[in-house]
Amino acid sequence: MTAKNHTGESTFLLLGLSDDPQLQPLLFGVFLSMYLISVLRNLLIILAVTSDLHLHTHMYFFLSNLSFEDICFTSTTVRKMLVDIQTQRKDISYPECLTQVYFFLVFVGMDNFLLTVMAYDCFVAICHPLNYPFIMNPHFCGLLVLMCWLLIFCISLIHVLLLRKLTFYPGTTIPHFFCELALQVASSDTLINDIWMYLAIVLFGVVLALGIFFSYDHILSSLMKLSNMASKHKAFSTCGSHLRVVSLFYGTGLGVYLSSAVSSSAHRSKVASVMYTVVTPMLNPFIYSLRNQDVMGALERLGGRVVSCLDGL
Repeated sequence: MTAKNHTGESTFLLLGLSDDPQLQPLLFGVFLSMYLISVLRNLLIILAVTSDLHLHTHMYFFLSNLSFEDICFTSTTVRKMLVDIQTQRKDISYPECLTQVYFFLVFVGMDNFLLTVMAYDCFVAICHPLNYPFIMNPHFCGLLVLMCWLLIFCISLIHVLLLRKLTFYPGTTIPHFFCELALQVASSDTLINDIWMYLAIVLFGVVLALGIFFSYDHILSSLMKLSNMASKHKAFSTCGSHLRVVSLFYGTGLGVYLSSAVSSSAHRSKVASVMYTVVTPMLNPFIYSLRNQDVMGALERLGGRVVSCLDGL
């Protein structure tokens, strides 16, 4: 069988999570529930931040962007998987696969950028509190997020353009539930793609992670110098939620990498990817809201306004 370059008729076959027909209704129900919880909870965070004046701060501005990104991130993979389970189809066209790869990379990369920016925000707030209003001014915060979006758009586009140069056998099977692993099933030389991928891993997995580590190293050093326990507790509560989200994101991301690099088991790779692409975006809003009185208060006020509007109807 000869390899073909990208054409409008080329398709891939996504194996999904399981071939067992008896498991399909259960998988559909579980992942639909998780997807709806993730979208609704993150949407509530966005509505609470935008509608409540108490949350019009830099930290919650970044949090609303993270919630928007989590909605887009989980929608990139889960919606296609749900459609495939419901329709009993596994095929995905070449353009659809490239589109999914592009947006998957965009939102994974943006998650990395936002978590690093939020760590820097905590660092400035705790280590340089007097200069915080001047350093983290609204103009700078907006510009910072905009630059992150533009940068990840360009990086992801380069990756997809390099993918377009590869060839694939017709009907290539991808042992996954989304197209993130398309590079591994190419039939042509992937040296340039591998080099670019490792450079991207160094940027997202090493440089940005070091930025977060640097921020928290200075934060802990500053907290150790504080003698006031109330100030220490307030600082820990401010950064604790972010640190838990960072641990969850990088922990599941490392699990995905190790499951594909160390183990040849496709099942383990799929389980790790589910944790990374579905569970993490679902848990993030709970982590940020359950022990945060400001967010919980804003959600209660938002709910009260919704109830008042419904009563008025």
